[in-house]
Amino acid sequence: MPAQPSRRSLLLAGLGGVAGLGGVGALTGGPARAARARSEDGCGPDPGPPPPAAPVRPDPFTLGVASGDPAHDGFVIWTRLAPCPDAEDGRGGMPYRAVPVFWEVAADGRFRDVVRSGMYLARPEWAHSVHVELHGLRPGRDYWYRFKALGHISPVGRARTAPHPGTYGPPLVMAFASCAHYEHGLFTAYRRLAEDEPDLVVHLGDYIYENAATRKCTAVRRHDGPEAVDLAGYRLRHALYKRDPDLQAAHAAAPWLVVWDDHEVDNNWAGDMPEERSPTPPEEFPLRRAAAFRAYYEHMPLRRASVPRGPFMRLHRRIRWGRLAVFHLLDTRQYRHDQCCGDGWRHCPESADPARSILGPEQERWLLRGLAAGLARWDLIAQQVFFAQRDADAGPLKLTSQDAWDGYAACRDRITRGWVRAGVRNPVVLTGDVHTHWAAELKADYDDPGSPSVGVELVTTSISSGGDGRDIDPSADPFLAINPHLRYHDARRGYVRTRLTPETLTADFVAVPYVTRPGAPAEVRARFVVEDRVPALHCAYRKPPAPGAFRSGEDLIRWTIEEETRP
Repeated sequence: MPAQPSRRSLLLAGLGGVAGLGGVGALTGGPARAARARSEDGCGPDPGPPPPAAPVRPDPFTLGVASGDPAHDGFVIWTRLAPCPDAEDGRGGMPYRAVPVFWEVAADGRFRDVVRSGMYLARPEWAHSVHVELHGLRPGRDYWYRFKALGHISPVGRARTAPHPGTYGPPLVMAFASCAHYEHGLFTAYRRLAEDEPDLVVHLGDYIYENAATRKCTAVRRHDGPEAVDLAGYRLRHALYKRDPDLQAAHAAAPWLVVWDDHEVDNNWAGDMPEERSPTPPEEFPLRRAAAFRAYYEHMPLRRASVPRGPFMRLHRRIRWGRLAVFHLLDTRQYRHDQCCGDGWRHCPESADPARSILGPEQERWLLRGLAAGLARWDLIAQQVFFAQRDADAGPLKLTSQDAWDGYAACRDRITRGWVRAGVRNPVVLTGDVHTHWAAELKADYDDPGSPSVGVELVTTSISSGGDGRDIDPSADPFLAINPHLRYHDARRGYVRTRLTPETLTADFVAVPYVTRPGAPAEVRARFVVEDRVPALHCAYRKPPAPGAFRSGEDLIRWTIEEETRP
């Protein structure tokens, strides 16, 4: 029996196409060639010139494949038919009719053991997207999947079922990422993430950026038109990002859990309110939300429970990974109160108002119930914006980001005290948004540095947003000095890779040195370990800062605020 190919060789090579599989793509000219041979042998009259070859249909799988929301017995597999993904009407070059798409799930990467197959009718109302929910599979194992439509076979993707709810299963390798601005840099970090072969990927938002094409000559590449504000615009923007080969590799490598942040809709949007400088007036924002939500669902491996209904979409949900971990995926945009004090970094006493919530009352209750249930060893709260207090003023005033949990301090206090009262064993907050790596110990009282820690927060930097980034000298970092519960800060691009066992969570802060040119290698810049029942960060490794690192505290504060607040 030939050796089973590695996961990496199957997935990364599969992105180049698999047209030789399954007999798809009939050879042209075969009968004419045989007739000419018979004539040359004297076996019959010359039939004349061969008939014209049938036109070759363009590949409809230009946006790749994806899987997501794994359970112990299945997962979702996704694709979208778009032979012309940049068609101005946003329909991907597809006719306005339903198209059958055939799918296969196999226990091996060569599809010799197909365990499930079927047909999905891709409808034009949903941009010919495909969302197949699988059930009845074996827990805790790899599966491979592909699609067939319009004479073509898609690339191959790998998915994985979660362990049985009653077992821990093997160690979970989970990577999480956020903030991939197409114009700011290449998506090399996605490629490096795929090469890590994780079991699961969590994306914490800013998957796309809605803004218009920049006029700056420093852009690495450019968006394809004006700001996305309608359905066609959002579909085009998703399609532009989905065509990136590094992003496709990351999707094909493992199942994803996805949540949005602001740029999937509008910079810093909050509930029913667009940002202050938005081209959309508040009375029209529900229509824009509805368009953005629909396009988001069309391009993500989400279950039917997340189908949007106009300007409403249920995105917060829970995903169990056996007894080892449970992911509480939050939506900190759709239900929040508007940012106070004019948004941005402010000294804002109003942020402590108990009536203010970043989650909304129903989602707060949902989260606290889930945390109190004690479903797994590790409770991972996957959400968008900075959770711990982050003060940029060494004096008596607090200068904090009003878009983050600092702008909703009473809500943060309710959540934190809720998990403390419930005796949650290992609460861990996973965060994106801020384009820099951070690690923090969470406190019930941030004004008392000596108070015990009650959880940890791991913050991933951006995939590309902000360009190449900078090294930071921790000895000159004012954020670490002002906020002793903040344990790590770095400003290169990359992602966080974690390894979970019943005893420990190990977090590798992975970075690439540049994103403005191709081929960047990845390296671990720091490693922290969290032990079971010990809500503290143990630094196992930290790379010394390179020459040229930030060594001016005032410059670093100014640069950090500018990086986080620019659209």
